[in-house]
Amino acid sequence: MTGLIVVDKPKGYTSRDVVNIVKNNMNEKKVGHTGTLDPLATGVLVITLGKYTKMTELLTALDKEYIAEIKLGVETDTLDITGKILNERRVTTTKENILKVFKSFLGEYKMEVPKYSAVRVNGKKLYEYARNGEEVKLPIKTVHIYELELLSYVKDIITFRCRVEKGTYIRSLIRDMMRKLKVIGTMNNLVRIKQGRFRIEDAWQIEDIKNKQFKILKAKDVLNIPVYSLDDDNYKIVQNGGKISLALEDPLVLFTYQDEEVAIYQKDQKLYKPKVMLI
Repeated sequence: MTGLIVVDKPKGYTSRDVVNIVKNNMNEKKVGHTGTLDPLATGVLVITLGKYTKMTELLTALDKEYIAEIKLGVETDTLDITGKILNERRVTTTKENILKVFKSFLGEYKMEVPKYSAVRVNGKKLYEYARNGEEVKLPIKTVHIYELELLSYVKDIITFRCRVEKGTYIRSLIRDMMRKLKVIGTMNNLVRIKQGRFRIEDAWQIEDIKNKQFKILKAKDVLNIPVYSLDDDNYKIVQNGGKISLALEDPLVLFTYQDEEVAIYQKDQKLYKPKVMLI
């Protein structure tokens, strides 16, 4: 079985839990996902099957869109509401201040990776240091925030939508925005509503997976790149991972042969070379 499945990950499940459910219900050994969601978070989780697990890096690189909630007046060690409360007090702010802070975070900024994450430092995951009470210098990464929209501010809950670059930790973004707002707050809820062209409206539920009532997608269904049908001669070249000359300017192209997807190639000067082999 090969292809892609868009799942609406439920709250309380890890991304690996969803992978295991798909694996067990489809009898497929090669199953992966293209962007971890914390157990607290819900929403779009793209599952790759069979040879399409080779597309993981390409799909993970897609922009992601979220709706997030911030609970004001609470600070936790994990940067979300499930963590140990470190500080709690009554705070207030204004819609005008929130909008001003949101605007200041648009574009690139340097984000400190949260200590409760799977990022490795010296061969060890950060959450392992955190759980053992060990101090470690947290990595700094540059991320891009494309959109920040305030949806509501009611009592002590701020709800906003954001579109961000891959690798952006919304927990960390909230922490940094609260620091600039000069209040404390933590992530209360998170829903990934979009990843590239994958939308939550098109996602399947866990029960759909268990009941085998879902649709498997192909690359042409979700990638906004041209599709090129290979003739016999060019197919032999692609089979061997060779480069091909095409009168195209697109950075990526999807090759098919006899209606089967065989490879994604990327432009390399005047030629196209393999990016992802699907055969």
